[in-house]
Amino acid sequence: MSLTRRQVAAAALIAALPVAAATPAHAAAPSYGGAPRTRTLYIAGDSTAAQKYADAAPETGWGMALPFFLREPLKVSNHAVNGRSSKSFIDEGRLDAILAAIRPGDLLLIQFGHNDAKSDDPTRYTEPWTTYQDHLRRYIAGARARGARPVLATSVERRRFDANGNARSSHGEYPAAMRALARAEGVALLDIQALSIALWQELGVEETKKYFNWTETEQDNTHFNPPGAIAVARLVVRELRRTRVLAPRDVRRLDDDIPESWITWPQPTA
Repeated sequence: MSLTRRQVAAAALIAALPVAAATPAHAAAPSYGGAPRTRTLYIAGDSTAAQKYADAAPETGWGMALPFFLREPLKVSNHAVNGRSSKSFIDEGRLDAILAAIRPGDLLLIQFGHNDAKSDDPTRYTEPWTTYQDHLRRYIAGARARGARPVLATSVERRRFDANGNARSSHGEYPAAMRALARAEGVALLDIQALSIALWQELGVEETKKYFNWTETEQDNTHFNPPGAIAVARLVVRELRRTRVLAPRDVRRLDDDIPESWITWPQPTA
């Protein structure tokens, strides 16, 4: 499926509209002794968001750049892992690990879809309108049961263009299924799929190479380098503010240039 410039513009316009009245307004962080306690934004997701290490540089997950746009006392706990789907993340006990740590007032940001579509792998595959939504409901229910707020994010788009230079969608029905689930469950939605494909369309075929993990030895149209991770993290935080999950006081630097040198890749853990 390819999108025309008119369709891309329409998607961007929809994302810019005020959030629906049913979306809860931002709530103040719990405080103790008059001072707000540290809140944590947990990320459950796949390789596009995950922490990368020195052996993978310059590949960069957008979750690595997220803290640059957030003010203290809000911190990020990035649990996204390469290759995971909404199903395999749960089956490996990774959601349980988040739910064991998450506290009232925290946020759980959920982005899956890239690997859910791998129908040849039963350990990861989910069907968009049934098992995919069923698994996402477990994240939502788990967060809410612990007094935390779930937030759904459609999958960031890959770098794909047709012969006419139109950015193409690569995620099939998964974004639509997540949008429908967000409406049904009353969960804030960050439509990163629509916003990222609009950004890739604006940048064009050649300029987008500067945002993905293109090196002398690799042409990766799924994963990001530092500029791409920073750009997507900026989209995520703008959406968190637009949907009033975060208040203006929670965010910073949304219109500033972020130096690539701020991205660092630690050594792999044993």
